Amino acid sequence: MKTLVEKIAAQYEVFASNAALQVEKNNKAAGTRARKATLELTRLMKEFRQMSVEESKK
Repeated sequence: MKTLVEKIAAQYEVFASNAALQVEKNNKAAGTRARKATLELTRLMKEFRQMSVEESKK
């Protein structure tokens, strides 16, 4: 679970940096990368939720 949380944090950093580039410098490619990062974050968050529910049942 710890590695999953680290993956989520790393992916969020990718999203945050690319989103900032899109907003501040109107960088379209960074916007594409930010959207891709959100898709990966969604997958990781669903995995976290599933693991968390399993842990709480123990």
